[in-house]
Amino acid sequence: MDDSPRPPSDQSPPPPPPPAQFLKGIVGKRVIVRLTSGVDYRGSACVLGVFWMMLIDAWYRSTIEHVNGIVTNRYGDAFIRGNNVLYISAAEPM
Repeated sequence: MDDSPRPPSDQSPPPPPPPAQFLKGIVGKRVIVRLTSGVDYRGSACVLGVFWMMLIDAWYRSTIEHVNGIVTNRYGDAFIRGNNVLYISAAEPM
């Protein structure tokens, strides 16, 4: 058995985009936003402003709030301040 490291294959996935490019790329796309409280909001990223202030607008007619994986509420639009955001994930290809 040869335990020596193998060279990287040509099929390796591309590196993730820089944060600024990612944030520009998600405007108008469906996203999942996890808050530091553990609550998830799912919707369409509409606006990204100063301090990562986000407006998530209606995705399937509402912004959907999830707590522990369970839908707990639906909103028309949601304004989220960046200091409350743990991470933002694209819910569709960019």
